[in-house]
Amino acid sequence: MKGSAEIICVGTELLLGEILNSNAQYLAQQLAQLGIPHYYQTVVGDNVTRLQQAVAIACGRSHLLIFTGGLGPTPDDLTTETLAGFFKAPLSQRPEILQDIRQKFSQRGRVMSDNNRKQALLPEGAAVLPNPVGSAPGMIWQPRAELLLMTFPGVPSEMKAMWHTTAVGYLKHQGWIGSAIYSRTLRFWGISESALAEKVAPFFEQENPTVAPYASRGEVRLRISAKTDSEVAAEQMIQPVEAAIRAIAGADCFGADEDTLASVVGQLLRLRSQTLAVAESCTGGGLGQALTVIPGSSDYFLGGIIAYDNAVKKKILQVEAEALDTQGAVSDIVAQQMAVGVKSQLSTDWGISITGIAGPGGGSSDKPVGLVYIGLAAADGSIRSYEYRFSHERGRDWVRHVSVCTALDLLRRRFL
Repeated sequence: MKGSAEIICVGTELLLGEILNSNAQYLAQQLAQLGIPHYYQTVVGDNVTRLQQAVAIACGRSHLLIFTGGLGPTPDDLTTETLAGFFKAPLSQRPEILQDIRQKFSQRGRVMSDNNRKQALLPEGAAVLPNPVGSAPGMIWQPRAELLLMTFPGVPSEMKAMWHTTAVGYLKHQGWIGSAIYSRTLRFWGISESALAEKVAPFFEQENPTVAPYASRGEVRLRISAKTDSEVAAEQMIQPVEAAIRAIAGADCFGADEDTLASVVGQLLRLRSQTLAVAESCTGGGLGQALTVIPGSSDYFLGGIIAYDNAVKKKILQVEAEALDTQGAVSDIVAQQMAVGVKSQLSTDWGISITGIAGPGGGSSDKPVGLVYIGLAAADGSIRSYEYRFSHERGRDWVRHVSVCTALDLLRRRFL
């Protein structure tokens, strides 16, 4: 084990919040999996002085500095030359990099610009960290004893490719890898973080594997992490804890790791060789989008109807005019008729509908913002609707999001 790592992300656009800093999240996860201690992250703009200040601080507390961003051909791409200047190392042009850049431009039917020559400059003594995807290579450099630098482009796909094809192998070969941390994340819907935490409180006290809760847009997650020398050993440690938590949580746990409510519903439909159609009002196609994000969803999801206006509800979904006039579009009877209508129109086994008041306006004392009805027309011919009063203080997008997730969860629980 060589020491601790620090992630330094370079780019004024990160400081301005114009893009999400997903690189830092990804690298932090990777370092944890490799068992490399990681205590600090820094974000700095495209400024030589401030970047050098960040490097000076990092050198005093970390041994592996991982940089993302600032490797492009434009004047504000300053990472390589700033590092060379800080460590007082001359830059030299690498012919192999220049040739690689030319070849990539040629393969795309383009001519390399003169400013791309800048990307072929590396400090003397630095090794090339190849970029199999884009034009900007990184570097692996040890400018001082007990200090290793790695630089990556800010483009996530390029950074990830370079990390896996070169960086991980190099770190393993150089003895950086210690006991690795392996994790499984259990995912829950329909239960609050505090309620779940109370149910599984004893698990928070154990040290290895550890259990930690966190919430994300209405969903609650429990991360079970084991620190071991192998993935097999970690699985053996995690499995009994996972089984115990699943037994306690019951149907509130809908999956693990990369599972989503939509993917789980899709698996359940596929297992039964059944099909689904959706009718949406306030969610405006969000439910259909969630379903079609899943590869292969055409096996079970036939389509949807966005019935935003009452005329569409009547003409296409066959919702009764009397129901709309007497009960209103946001009502249990209309939700039921929408679900039946879309199931009939698209000839599916199941039909789901959503109608509600997402806000910020349109509510009343009887029907406030956040009131949502979800209709479910089942394969056995039964029809039900469910009333929800979602918190509207978080805004329109929140009401729409939890409506979609709750509709999927309703169908999942019906299968169970």
